[in-house]
Amino acid sequence: MRADAKKNRDHLLAVAGAAIAEQGVDVSLRDIARRAEVGLATLLRHFPTREALLDALLRTGFDELTVKAAELEASSTPEDALVSWVRDGVAWTTEYRGVTALMAAAIEDTESALHASCFALRAAGARLLARAQSAGKARSDIDGADLFALIAMLAWLGDQPSLAPRADRLFGVVASALLTSAESGESAC
Repeated sequence: MRADAKKNRDHLLAVAGAAIAEQGVDVSLRDIARRAEVGLATLLRHFPTREALLDALLRTGFDELTVKAAELEASSTPEDALVSWVRDGVAWTTEYRGVTALMAAAIEDTESALHASCFALRAAGARLLARAQSAGKARSDIDGADLFALIAMLAWLGDQPSLAPRADRLFGVVASALLTSAESGESAC
């Protein structure tokens, strides 16, 4: 890709990211083009569909969280790695309004441009969960799909103005429910 084309593409992604953070994933493509001070045709030349734009925007974050899981697995205790990664996942997911529904749909739709990234992300979390379960540090009655749903649930809380003040406290409640106490092997509530 030519340097000027890459610069234009990066600018469009930055503007789209800000627009989605403010208005959600259903923001008008025309509005994104207007904010970027380009014509809609220019936006569509780089990203022919809304899903192509979202894929380009979100894939980087998904891939970073997947890499982060591997780094945490290598550098942290099983329980610390799991909780830290879930916290990072919730924080990233709340950056973009409405992305939780998009992720939930993409994980089930093998034709979605976002499917592979969402699937890899869920698998990374599942590995951290399995590692913590093997060490006796996490509940054994949940799986990667449950963990993915919990992240979506916690991110949804952050998207709700009336519930956002409770999000950190409720994250702590959920995180402690994921883990088991070392003494009894029971859920640490």
